[in-house]
Amino acid sequence: MRHAYLYAVKTLIRRMKDKKGQTLVEYALILAFISVIAIAVLLTTGNKIKSVFTTINSQLSAAQSSH
Repeated sequence: MRHAYLYAVKTLIRRMKDKKGQTLVEYALILAFISVIAIAVLLTTGNKIKSVFTTINSQLSAAQSSH
């Protein structure tokens, strides 16, 4: 009886440790997925964003030089 109890406790502890590692891997995979999506979005919209900021910068420069 005592042997079965100790075995059950050891098994439970092992499973708890495995789930912690599994959770860490899941979080790492989610973070990697979000990073890939963010990079893809920035690569596809990067030139458009650069164009908008260039336009803003040139208009601000023109407004500053006219004063």
